[in-house]
Amino acid sequence: MKAAADASLVRLLQLASPTLPVGAYSYSQGIEAAVEARIVRDAAGAQRWIADALGCSVARMEAPLLLRLCDAWTRNDLPAIGRWNALFLATRETAELRAETVQMGYSLRMLLAELGVGEIRLAEVAFPTAFACAVVRWGIAPRSALVAYLWAWLENQVMAALKAVPLGQTEAQKMLLALGSRLDAVAAQAAALSDDELDNFAPGLALLSSRHETQYSRLFRS
Repeated sequence: MKAAADASLVRLLQLASPTLPVGAYSYSQGIEAAVEARIVRDAAGAQRWIADALGCSVARMEAPLLLRLCDAWTRNDLPAIGRWNALFLATRETAELRAETVQMGYSLRMLLAELGVGEIRLAEVAFPTAFACAVVRWGIAPRSALVAYLWAWLENQVMAALKAVPLGQTEAQKMLLALGSRLDAVAAQAAALSDDELDNFAPGLALLSSRHETQYSRLFRS
């Protein structure tokens, strides 16, 4: 049993690693535009921005949908997989946020096929859908997978802030330490939400993401 647990941990670390070739590092999810608008000016502002995005958006839509997708993949319920995948795509408020999850989902789908994990037969695959597929096929516990997924999201946001604000490495590590301590509670909240409680109301994030699509000078993709 310990060997199986260790193997699933290794697979989970592989999925959450920044070396996973899905292009997550190339997106800022609005924080670069927040820096351009002077809403985020320093480490404290960056931490507030990331914490708000985590609490208002990721925790209430992306995180619970990942758990539902893990359940649907476990049951091999293809209609449910398609339904949750379509819902997630519909909740992307801007063209760049939708393009991001579709591009990352496509990249992970192709990687999983190359690794012999299996195929995902959907026209457009959101990143959480492909991630959940890998979680189930590799026998990873969904709750652990969600915490790792949230960590990967958090790490990417902090790295974007590191480049765009800019921040120092120590400030970035302090931010990861502070916000990382919230992830278990976020996962618990996501697991407790009913379908009727799912929401993605983060108008500031949507507005800044839409501005980023036409921002003249930027480091990150739109």
